[in-house]
Amino acid sequence: MSGTLASSAPERTRAIGRAIGAAAEPGSMICLVGPLGAGKTELAKGVAEGLGVRTVVNSPTFVLMNEHDGRLRLFHVDAYRLDDPEEALAAGLFDERQAAGVSVVEWADRLDGWLPADRLEISLAPIPDGGDDRTLRWRARGSAHARLAAALPE
Repeated sequence: MSGTLASSAPERTRAIGRAIGAAAEPGSMICLVGPLGAGKTELAKGVAEGLGVRTVVNSPTFVLMNEHDGRLRLFHVDAYRLDDPEEALAAGLFDERQAAGVSVVEWADRLDGWLPADRLEISLAPIPDGGDDRTLRWRARGSAHARLAAALPE
């Protein structure tokens, strides 16, 4: 199951994330891919809002992962600084705790081969000379994430 969404403003990107967070279930894995400035962190902030997170959500580029309390615990991972996927395991970024929460992984393409097969992948791409316009291409892998994708706004 896959599809495409458009976003013309950071608030729209956040609204897409809010829909994902509101529908998320324990064990949800949202994998974000895109260049710098594509809106990955805005989408992650929306997921946090949809989960009822009340703390500030920023990209965890230098700490690799931040945890936030909400309806479900949010594990916000940023793999930008990782040179090798095995570094994520060595750093303890993935463990059994995520089964009870929701994981959002920015720069998920850097962890290729180490992510679970059942996940929601979202690729964000700015439209050249389009200002804040973005294209979000998503692909749900597995039945749990197909249900999550069904909550995406049109």
